Amino acid sequence: MRLSTLSVVVALAWVAGLAGCRTNEATGRSQLIVLSAEQEISLGEEAMPELIKEYGGEVSDTVLREYVRDIGENLKQHTEAKNPDLPWKFTLLDSDVINAFALPGGKVFMSRGLMTRMTNEAQLAGVLGHEIGHVTAQHVNERISQAITLQAGVVAAGLGTRKSESPLARYIPLVVGVGGQGFLLKFSRDQESEADHLGMRYMARAGYHPRAQMQVMQILDDAMKEAGGAKAPEFLSTHPYPETRIARIRDNLRNIYSNADSNPNLDFHEARFQRIARPRLDAIEAEKRKAMGDEAREDVLVAALLANPQVWCAHCRAE
Repeated sequence: MRLSTLSVVVALAWVAGLAGCRTNEATGRSQLIVLSAEQEISLGEEAMPELIKEYGGEVSDTVLREYVRDIGENLKQHTEAKNPDLPWKFTLLDSDVINAFALPGGKVFMSRGLMTRMTNEAQLAGVLGHEIGHVTAQHVNERISQAITLQAGVVAAGLGTRKSESPLARYIPLVVGVGGQGFLLKFSRDQESEADHLGMRYMARAGYHPRAQMQVMQILDDAMKEAGGAKAPEFLSTHPYPETRIARIRDNLRNIYSNADSNPNLDFHEARFQRIARPRLDAIEAEKRKAMGDEAREDVLVAALLANPQVWCAHCRAE
């Protein structure tokens, strides 16, 4: 982490008098928090356009975008304290990669590549709920605060910012990174388990079966096996997939949600997902395969033309 970046954030905290330990109303934990709620929102809003660009923009299908948005809007209503009032936005990215992430202040993203592998709506709610959990637990803010604490001795240098640049603008590269793999989007095992716990809480409150969270783990496991160890899904670069995390999900299912299977208010909503999302996801996949096929055929044609100068070279024909 660059000295100037740390200095800017420390300066913000000192000027506003905001640094200190607070009890998070979602987790019940005491956290050292530097950024104010307004600064979290600003950071998320400033980083959002670059992340969308990194992943090829939003999915063009309006129904799919609204479907994801509506589920996210439902889930956010079941968060704690003032969190439902954050300027939430749920974005479905038009990318084949398997990934999902959240920016502070309520900006949640999921890739089409991950959604395509799902079979029911509860799995979608599980991923969105997990990312909402990162926001309500203030995990990015916590990582910023921890980094500053570790380097508290460097606050003397580089406190200024250019007038044309917002105070948080220099922090965006640490959030976004290359291909969305920013330093501040990489969480610890405990933070990941905490987001799983909160995600299961929100999805159950919204009427989804929390067992779908374990089904998401199976989706990731299948993706890893298909990759043959060559390249793990991008989701796993920001969301560690240790046995500890899976064990904690199982523990939640055994204890907190032991009666979920007999609760008529909890559902996977598979039929609704298959009716609304599946045909549209399949249509996008088919269109992309066709486009790739057309491009491959064009490459073959060009190669054939280049291999036969008599076709395109007047001098060769003359000879």
